[in-house]
Amino acid sequence: MASFLPEEDLTCTVCCDIFEDPVVLSCSHSVCEDCLKNYWSTKQFQECPLCRRRSSRDNPPVCIALKNLCEAYTKEKKLSGELCPSHKERFKLFCKEDKELLCVVCRDSREHKTHDCSPIDEAAADLKEEVKEALEPLTDKLNEFKNTERIYQDMAEHIKKQAEKAESRIKEEFEKLHQFLRDEEEARLDVLKEEEEEKSQLMKEKIDDISKKISSLSGRIKDIEEELKANAVAFLLDFEDTMERAQREMKEPEAVPGGLIDVAQHLGNLNFKVWLKMRDISSYCPVIFDPNTAGDLLILSDDLTTVKDSYGRQNLPSNPERYGNCVLGSEGFDSGTYSWDVQVGKHKYWDIGVTTMPKPNDTWSTVWSLRSRTEFWSDTVTHSVQCLGINSPLSLSEPPEIIRVDLDFAQGKLTFSDAVSETKLHTVKHNFTEKLFPFFQTYYQANALKILPVTPTVVVDNDCDLWIQF
Repeated sequence: MASFLPEEDLTCTVCCDIFEDPVVLSCSHSVCEDCLKNYWSTKQFQECPLCRRRSSRDNPPVCIALKNLCEAYTKEKKLSGELCPSHKERFKLFCKEDKELLCVVCRDSREHKTHDCSPIDEAAADLKEEVKEALEPLTDKLNEFKNTERIYQDMAEHIKKQAEKAESRIKEEFEKLHQFLRDEEEARLDVLKEEEEEKSQLMKEKIDDISKKISSLSGRIKDIEEELKANAVAFLLDFEDTMERAQREMKEPEAVPGGLIDVAQHLGNLNFKVWLKMRDISSYCPVIFDPNTAGDLLILSDDLTTVKDSYGRQNLPSNPERYGNCVLGSEGFDSGTYSWDVQVGKHKYWDIGVTTMPKPNDTWSTVWSLRSRTEFWSDTVTHSVQCLGINSPLSLSEPPEIIRVDLDFAQGKLTFSDAVSETKLHTVKHNFTEKLFPFFQTYYQANALKILPVTPTVVVDNDCDLWIQF
């Protein structure tokens, strides 16, 4: 019988537990198969963990006899656990106060005589219910992890689409140039590819990580559910360990800010950058939309300077930068002066201004904007100024078709003007302390909002320094 063997003869010297799939080395020592693989993975040579003698075999055979002895020993040890070690009687009761299995002799002893004891089947049933309740948060967490995995997968797929679209746009722009700019095209595509690989790798790591967590959590749940199927004695023997595993917390899945490709960096002001070599065919837009912030009801042009309302929701990933049904400029401002013109045309439903990065579910508390609205029951156009969630009516003689936005961060001034008539419409004064981003919103399949380009000029000063003036 295996019970006649000393336990140390059946113990792996690496994991210090009973052998599991023991393999025998050429030096006659035995070790668990997995323990040996893990040990060899850290060593330059395949050697015995005990005597350090090199093994002559890459895949040592499993010792069937030793494996059978270990299994028999484990089985005997488990069966012996059903008898009271003090009185050699079968366990029939469970002490709720001491959380111990008792035989009838133990129950009548002074130690347990006044304790609340119940039959083991009843105790097991009660405690199984506790474990089931403890499983519910784990199941909820598993569902949350699976949902996060889907978000990560959507982002990974979107990265590929972004890369494909950006690559196509870059090629179109560079086709307008001639052969001497081919090197520039290749360089930009390399940067894009590098970012795609970097962020695809990031998402792959995130997906792999969440998949491992899901696998771990699923395995834990499965193990606990198996414990629930065990007989009462075995279950009660392992109850505290089972409950500890059921109640063990896992960290929340992380959001992935900045996880998407920075398309604006690749496409924004692209032809202006090339204009340093071919400026005669270049234009420059002072604001470029950031597609990673655009709501799923908005459509952006390929050059990221035009936005309009779509006819339905798009399938976009739920990345943390996305800003409701709005879109932000790709660059923020925390000093200096800036100006940009927005063509609204006959469009009657829009918001144009600046914002800090919003708090969740609190978009308008961080917005300063000029607003245009049309009443549903008439064609009357109304204008107002939106400041930190407070809407103030604004009377205009004529609806402007081109809005000029001037921002002086240091002076705390945000001015809206009619760029056509050069008439100031309104000035907002505020002590800005956070970085501001250009802010745009449009509704109801109306005409597009378009950032108008400016014409740069090259200026050479008295020191022969060259600089660009807009």
